[in-house]
Amino acid sequence: MFLLLALLIGVIAGLRAMTAPAAVAWGAALGWFDVSQTPLAFMGYKWTPWIFTLLAVVELITDQLPSTPSRKVPVQFGARIVTGALAGATIGAASGLLFGGLIAGVIGAIIGTYGGAAVRGRLAASFGKDLPAALIEDAVAVIGALLIVAVS
Repeated sequence: MFLLLALLIGVIAGLRAMTAPAAVAWGAALGWFDVSQTPLAFMGYKWTPWIFTLLAVVELITDQLPSTPSRKVPVQFGARIVTGALAGATIGAASGLLFGGLIAGVIGAIIGTYGGAAVRGRLAASFGKDLPAALIEDAVAVIGALLIVAVS
């Protein structure tokens, strides 16, 4: 179950890179899952969720800008893989599956990056503009992350 959740939180990282670690950090900080005795204990520290939340809000805003590069360019893609790995490893670590969670998070981030770009492209084409598609993707990422962390 934890590996599936790690994969799914990786998909969220593929959609919005900072939303996944923000949600996972909140889950750890609120005690929804325990990572205190793992190398990822910092995810449950007092300030970690606030920092990731700020980064997630900035990302949600900048994603709407026309100058924002594609999620598939190396820097954007790499960020999604790293945050997917971090979020997945954190969920995995709560059940003693840190490395498995990390791998599942990376795979999920790859799926979310390419799948999210394809779905958003189709939605944008059907709407005739990108903004509605971007807002739908934002909602899916935020709500999905919250649901995944709540189940963890």
